[in-house]
Amino acid sequence: MIRQPHALSREVMVADAIGEVVSELRMVDIADYIAFIRLERLGNISDLVDSAAELYFMPGTLRLGHGGEAHVGWTGDPKIVLDLELRPQGVTVYFSLTMTAVHASVEVSYVSFDKPSGDPAENSVFLENALQSSRLAARAQYPQVERRSA
Repeated sequence: MIRQPHALSREVMVADAIGEVVSELRMVDIADYIAFIRLERLGNISDLVDSAAELYFMPGTLRLGHGGEAHVGWTGDPKIVLDLELRPQGVTVYFSLTMTAVHASVEVSYVSFDKPSGDPAENSVFLENALQSSRLAARAQYPQVERRSA
């Protein structure tokens, strides 16, 4: 797929929006991802994505796209690539999430707006607002407990 001209700035928006979800996904053992991908158990990966996303986004906002890849060999670090779709109201973002032992990255393939503006900057602002609107309310912050010395 040909990358859109504004993909780089939108990658930053998507990466910021899903950072917490990625942290949840990285809690899954890499061997499980490898097994699910190699055995074509994509429903299991879809369940993992749904479970991680439900903590931070409205239902159906983030979901597994067409699959994933496991890059594992005798040399080099393993790498998991998941094809994901981010669907806040009014826009769909198709992207790949790459996870390795030390980092994760996002590569936006295509952004589709239901009612696109002729101005790409307006579309980017719309995307940012849509991502914010699709998030669940901030979690309650619990007060810090003071420690008293004896």
